[in-house]
Amino acid sequence: MTSRKDWIANRFPALGSNDFILFLVGQFISVTGTWMQSTALPYLAYRISGRPFDLGLIGFATTLPTLLFALPAGVLVEHWDKRKTVIILQAVMSVQAFGLAYLAFTGQIQIWHIITLAFFYGSAVAVEVTARQAMLIELAGRDALPSAIALQTTVFNLGRVLGPLAAAGLIALSGNEGTVFLANGISFIFVMTGLFFARTRFKVEKEAEKSLGMGSEFREGLEYIRRNAVVLSTILLATLIGFFGIPLLQQIPALARDVLKTALDTEAVIASRTSSLYAAQGVGAVVAAFTLAYLGGANKSKMLLWGQAGFIFPVILLGFITNSNLAMILLAFIGWGTVTQLITMNTLIQVRVPNGLRGRVFSVYFWALQGVAPFGSIVTGWIAQNWNVQASIVLGGVVCLAGVALIRLIFMKREEKRINPD
Repeated sequence: MTSRKDWIANRFPALGSNDFILFLVGQFISVTGTWMQSTALPYLAYRISGRPFDLGLIGFATTLPTLLFALPAGVLVEHWDKRKTVIILQAVMSVQAFGLAYLAFTGQIQIWHIITLAFFYGSAVAVEVTARQAMLIELAGRDALPSAIALQTTVFNLGRVLGPLAAAGLIALSGNEGTVFLANGISFIFVMTGLFFARTRFKVEKEAEKSLGMGSEFREGLEYIRRNAVVLSTILLATLIGFFGIPLLQQIPALARDVLKTALDTEAVIASRTSSLYAAQGVGAVVAAFTLAYLGGANKSKMLLWGQAGFIFPVILLGFITNSNLAMILLAFIGWGTVTQLITMNTLIQVRVPNGLRGRVFSVYFWALQGVAPFGSIVTGWIAQNWNVQASIVLGGVVCLAGVALIRLIFMKREEKRINPD
């Protein structure tokens, strides 16, 4: 008879590593704080200015550093201690949260403050994400890597559910968004503490070799991507989602205030509706993350297709509705589709890539997903400002649908040629 501990170890192999558990618990607290801030910050910005374009501008400032720093970070983190790198950059992110808290509590906060600090935060994230993802295999081991990715994404999306609800509660109790930013700053301490005690027992030391130089090492990673059709198609799909898909969700505060408005709206009602929309998206994301953690051996190609469909069609429908309950249902599907895609793509990249290239290849994937997002944020914000929010959502969904179909068609034909060269 299988014990509960054995069942958990079989279904979630990464939980067999105490070091990974230490990281995971701290990460859960930290990402809950991050999602609290991610809810309160655009709500505060839209309350100050009332301009959808400003939401796009904040998204631009947050993700622009990925465009600038993610690719060199992929080379650099392979020469650094990844655990120490993550600890340092988590500390940097906590400084940004405390800065926002100070400005909010003193009543000095303005849009330019938010944009500047968003760029500061995004600069840390651009390097930290690559280091953290490359660190997972060192905490959990190669065999447990798919489980580690899915579990990390599960806690990330649990934070996506709990964070908005906690943010709405804190704002309602205190009447000031600064309490949310302060709580987020404190939350980083937990993941730093967990990593301080964790050990990278599965770390594989690189063999001493003559450095080729940053440029040559980066080109080596690009050449690997070019030769690997699965990795290349995954990165192209990530680019599509990063430019046309994810920036659409930055318009949730405008959707809550303008599109879903009712005659009985007050500022408290709008804040609650905004948080509920974020939380609904998070519920779908949690379901996706937990499902993929449980079904670690599922066919990745099929799961990616289901994720794309679960994201694109609800996005298009979201552009046509004005009912809050329907919007929450659609956002739950969108959250499910988004996370199903991201976990599947992340796993495809990390499992297929050799140890010596993982940082470089993942940085290109992350750059494709987030590096193009600044321009997607600006385009989406401009369309929402000059046409309307619903038009930007529908257009983004339609472009994603056409792009996914085109990329899949191209690589299906390439695969057919490879199998049947004549």
